[in-house]
Amino acid sequence: MKTLFTLIFIIAALPLFAQDTEIIGVVFHDVNGNGRKDAKEAGLPNVTVSDQAITTVTDEKGEFTLTSTTDFPYVFITQPTGYTGKYYYPKAATVTFALAKSKDQKEFTFIHASDTHVDSLNLLRIARLRQMVDSIGPAFVIVSGDLIRDALRVNEATASNYYKMYLAEISKFSMPVYSGVGNHELFGIERDKSLVSSEHPLYGKKMFRHFLGPDYYSFNYGGIHFISIDGVDYQNLYYFGGVDSLQLAWLENDLKYVAPNMPIVTFNHIPFVSPGFSFQDYDNDVFYGPSLLMQNGKLEHRHIVYNYNEVRKRIGKRPYPLALSGHYHAAMEGAMIGDQTRFVQTSAITRPGEFEHEAGFTVRSGFTVYKVKDGEIVSSEFVPLNLP
Repeated sequence: MKTLFTLIFIIAALPLFAQDTEIIGVVFHDVNGNGRKDAKEAGLPNVTVSDQAITTVTDEKGEFTLTSTTDFPYVFITQPTGYTGKYYYPKAATVTFALAKSKDQKEFTFIHASDTHVDSLNLLRIARLRQMVDSIGPAFVIVSGDLIRDALRVNEATASNYYKMYLAEISKFSMPVYSGVGNHELFGIERDKSLVSSEHPLYGKKMFRHFLGPDYYSFNYGGIHFISIDGVDYQNLYYFGGVDSLQLAWLENDLKYVAPNMPIVTFNHIPFVSPGFSFQDYDNDVFYGPSLLMQNGKLEHRHIVYNYNEVRKRIGKRPYPLALSGHYHAAMEGAMIGDQTRFVQTSAITRPGEFEHEAGFTVRSGFTVYKVKDGEIVSSEFVPLNLP
């Protein structure tokens, strides 16, 4: 009886969840660029702050208090319209977000690239992308996943080197680069090939977070609310398209602080809607695995976000003109009658520069340029990379 009592006492004393961490901070206009809030520098009110689970907003002084209840390593803000700066930091007792004024956001362009698959053989292609981007002069670049050659099937040293290579390349861009998580960023999950333990501290999405910060986040620019959605999940040895319940809750909270008439643009790797996959068979490849996996008692396609309807429920009737993705390595667009949203996949940056699709059409490497005026997307253009 004494032994049983002691065991019960020990179990009761163990924490069931990660210990709460109180974070206080400020978001302010850093006029002189010194990274410190000086007496005459104004705090920025109504800026959303999150740890990927709990969400709050800054008060009239730009100050906030957030009690984090998860083991996610970062706290981040939704960059407000009119400002730029680093949007995430490691959790700490005090966190300061020093933002600078951006150039006018009434009329701007942005670029959607994807599937860069950075490795030594693709460095020339990344350099070409950067050269072309500089000639266009967009406000920012979105890269919607599959940033690196592969972390699924390799050891830690190899995967880490790919991540470091990607970071080195995007640091050379003269404008912000917003990176989303793709299936190739998931470290070691194909354990039969990687020989990585599921207990590894960087397993799965933890390596992405280690190198690139939150795997889902949002920012405002030019009257549009951009949301980076992590549309990649995994079970056992296989990734699949899906958005987990924690992120869905975060999305709902994130949108609470967005004006109901503000347009939404999402970007994620595995698409919500993809005409391209209609050309493919439901196969069970020995190396890559099955095309279908069981989700909530139903067979679902691995390469489509199976629960997009749950994402759409959170967005509701808000203006939602554009849903961006990659994954298929071909530029294409889909839409549904009676729905305003364009589901656009851009092509891949990775090699080859051109190939013949099995359906008989030519696929070219490249990216897409969007023009925005007064919060409205007025045009889009696919631009070939023009490299072999």
